[in-house]
Amino acid sequence: MSPSVPLQEMIRAIRSARTQCEERGVIQRECAAIRAQFRQADNGGRSHNLAKLLYVHMLGYPAHFGQMECVRMIASPRYSEKRVGYLGAMMLLDEKQDASLLITNSIKNDLSNSNQYIQSLALCTLACMGSAEMCRDLAPEIDRLLRASNSYIKKKAALCAVHIVRKVHDLGELFTKAARSLLTEKNHGVVHGAVVLITELCERNSETLERFRKTVPDLVQIMKGLVISGYSPDHDVAGISDPFLQVRILRLLRILGRNNEAASDAMNDLLAQVATNTDSTKTVGNAVLYETVLTVLDIKSESGLRVLAVNILGRFLLNNDRNIRYIAMTSLQKIVGTDHNAVQRHRGTIVDCLKDQDASVKRRALELSLALVSASNIRSMMKELLSFLSSCPPELRSQTASGIFNAAERYAPSQRWHIDTILHVLTTAGGDVRDETVPNLIQLITNTSELHCYTVHKLYRALLSDISQQPLVQVACWCIGEYGDLLLTGECQETEPVQVTEDYVLDVLETVLQSHMSSPSTRGFALTATMKLSTRITENVDRIRSIVSIYGSCIDVELQQRAVEYNALFKKYDHMSILDIFPELFLDKVYSVKLSFAYNNNVQSAGLSPPLCGVSQVCDLLDLLGGSEQPLQPSPALGSAAPPIPVSAPNTVGGDLLDLLGGLEPTPITPGLTFTYTHNELQKQETGRLTVTLTASNSTESDIRGFTLQAAVPKSVQLHMKAPSGDSLPARGTAKVTQMVVLNNPNKVV
Repeated sequence: MSPSVPLQEMIRAIRSARTQCEERGVIQRECAAIRAQFRQADNGGRSHNLAKLLYVHMLGYPAHFGQMECVRMIASPRYSEKRVGYLGAMMLLDEKQDASLLITNSIKNDLSNSNQYIQSLALCTLACMGSAEMCRDLAPEIDRLLRASNSYIKKKAALCAVHIVRKVHDLGELFTKAARSLLTEKNHGVVHGAVVLITELCERNSETLERFRKTVPDLVQIMKGLVISGYSPDHDVAGISDPFLQVRILRLLRILGRNNEAASDAMNDLLAQVATNTDSTKTVGNAVLYETVLTVLDIKSESGLRVLAVNILGRFLLNNDRNIRYIAMTSLQKIVGTDHNAVQRHRGTIVDCLKDQDASVKRRALELSLALVSASNIRSMMKELLSFLSSCPPELRSQTASGIFNAAERYAPSQRWHIDTILHVLTTAGGDVRDETVPNLIQLITNTSELHCYTVHKLYRALLSDISQQPLVQVACWCIGEYGDLLLTGECQETEPVQVTEDYVLDVLETVLQSHMSSPSTRGFALTATMKLSTRITENVDRIRSIVSIYGSCIDVELQQRAVEYNALFKKYDHMSILDIFPELFLDKVYSVKLSFAYNNNVQSAGLSPPLCGVSQVCDLLDLLGGSEQPLQPSPALGSAAPPIPVSAPNTVGGDLLDLLGGLEPTPITPGLTFTYTHNELQKQETGRLTVTLTASNSTESDIRGFTLQAAVPKSVQLHMKAPSGDSLPARGTAKVTQMVVLNNPNKVV
């Protein structure tokens, strides 16, 4: 290929290259020829060579050696060379290049040129790659051109002024007066540039925003002229008169009417007119309508106008274009909190979007459907959501299950319905639920004593049919362990009873223990349930002991430890109160907190929460070691200080129990440091905020220095610990240390 081939021949040679290597060879030869011609002092084909170099740059090859040639061509008096030079500057230069500073004077000279096309080239280049220094130097020239008589130049100057305002915010005041005068122009391009410039100025400065609120009537008049104007071949797009200008004006009206009653009232009639007269069968009409809806929802509009805007979004949901359906649901999601009833009218259409094939539309429909759930429609909406859960993509199952749990907890019409709903989710998508689902469901079942029989029968049936859903299996094992006696009686009024024997129940639990699908945590639930059944059945206690003893040598350390401890209990006790039915839970699931304190390099733990059971049950739970010379004191009432727990020597029974590994003497806990849980200072607001005041006292004979308090909460809860009243605890309880803990649960996750 000859070095002097025209641009078309070079493009043809590059495209005909069969391999990447061949293409690079063609480009390297041509770039070498271009460099040689750039070095020549008298080169008549400079614009021709620079045009070829720009094509090479578009293909992604290095073309930086042409930057200085761009500077020389911009300074040329010939328009043909200026045009290619300015194009090269916009492509090869940016504000970080030192060469860009060399064209500042050339741009300034060209802005004063009598040829409007040369002025236009300079304006476009400055708007494209002008640095902050260039903008400061040339801003007065741009302000002068904004007042020119040529509409073509004013349009370009307005867009260049937008770039200057973005680069140097302080220069916005310079263009304020000229920008307002441009709104009176008849040329649509000039008005469009003026609207864009005013929008940029209002977004940058609040004082300028207040000043331009006076232009709302002018903007309304311009917009009305576009809406009611007849056919104009220069501006008509699919039957809409200049939709680009309409969208820009609506966007500016939204900024001017935000948080301002007077400006909003001035544009209400216009927005209603645009919303009712714009054709929604074409894409350009939908663009204008969507911008109208955003404006209506963002300003202080009338309630009827807001309903009209929501109805327009409802029509968008019926559009065949998925993009339109997506933006409609995105907008409805933003206003569902403020205009819930208006959005509720389109609930059926939104639910139908759950069946859409597009993943993005389906996700938006799910978020909006969950937001529309209320006490009045909980049953119908939950039916649709459960149906969606059974067929939804795997990536949406976790979100769907979490949304169903939250809605069921807030709006459940009955406890039985609540339990049935959660069990349905666990049966369908048990592997995708949150970790806290199992303890939350256990608490719900525990506190619903009238449904214990119904729940254990239902979970037993579920366990027989499927043991692959681990959360469901864990809850089922826990219920069978707690309420296995209700299962064995075969009497249940709420559901059809199942005739179950002790062997059947133990067979099911043994199946869970031996299944390869069971996780270590699930096996722990099953082993504990088997152990608990030893106090609820009479004929198969030896089988239970055999099952438990097998796992005393299990490879899983957690399971082995459970089995060893349970075997020790079997050997020492005939009746174990620790295996009795779990009492009702009164603690708040959301705000449970684990606390610990440290002093003098010794760390002890203390859990602060409302009492989980009665005094006698606490004593039974703590009296595992039995035979103490002095009984443990019961827990004090809330709001009163707990007395110190007396120390007793470890007895032989306790020593045997704790000496599971052999030869280890139990270390007595040093008493004397107590906490007070002040119930009367606990405040729980509707916003999910809980305030707890913690009080620590020292009843020992020596002072404690360096006292600190630590806390841990679930990930869904935000913890803020305020400064304690001190870090020292005097002996004999002469002074106390208090500290306030604030718990926030903004998402109300349970």
